[in-house]
Amino acid sequence: MTGDYVHGYTGHESQRLRDQSMILEDLLHHDTLFEPGSRVLEVGCGVGAQTRIVARQNPQVHFTCIDINAESLAAARSAAAEDCLSNVAFHQVNAFDWAANNRNYNHAFFCFVLEHVSQPERLVRHIASQVLPGGSVVAIEGDHGSTFFHPQSERAWRPIQCLIDLQAACGGDALIGRRLYPLFCEAGLMNVEVSPRVVYADPSRPDWVEYFTDRTYIAMVEGVRERALSANHISASEWDAGIAELRRSKEGTFSYTFFKAKGHVG
Repeated sequence: MTGDYVHGYTGHESQRLRDQSMILEDLLHHDTLFEPGSRVLEVGCGVGAQTRIVARQNPQVHFTCIDINAESLAAARSAAAEDCLSNVAFHQVNAFDWAANNRNYNHAFFCFVLEHVSQPERLVRHIASQVLPGGSVVAIEGDHGSTFFHPQSERAWRPIQCLIDLQAACGGDALIGRRLYPLFCEAGLMNVEVSPRVVYADPSRPDWVEYFTDRTYIAMVEGVRERALSANHISASEWDAGIAELRRSKEGTFSYTFFKAKGHVG
């Protein structure tokens, strides 16, 4: 895949991805179900945070999981072994180069991948070409522009905008959630449907405050601090003040929307 993973490949980021998958499991994956005996291609499996969820709830489905990063794949294999998953196989490869068995899959899915790709339409089209007619392609993506929080603060938005700008500079799109419907249609998929999955957190929902507002979202923004400072997008004092303001939403309210798209191969 083209593009750069703006969040980096650190232990901190791996833990953030695991925390994110735990709190979002039911919201995002209650309907990620495939018929028994089918073959599914997971594109950009990363550390396996989503793999272990989807493979566990589809025990009679075989998953081929690909990623470009060797360290991430090692973590994914370890996670699968920890969960005693026997229905997954991992391969290191650029997704654009994965074409060893054309039309060999019943379904394919992406989760938090297309936002990091400079040519997402091309990638979806390429992967769809490996799915049998009548099969499906599923993608789940966020949209940082859907972020709302109280107390409202322009200063808190500055670090978020830095992340959006840095991801764009890497060739990605942190606002891709809103683009999934036209993107899937342009890739030639049929009967495309997109459903929003809204996260809402306030102190009456302490797990969501801890695992989403704090450990997922704020941790994600904080992870690009050094890149933002090095690129002169913001000063250290402005960054720290903005993060401090953003943390106030843990005692207020926080909302974010993911989008899940599904299209079929003709």
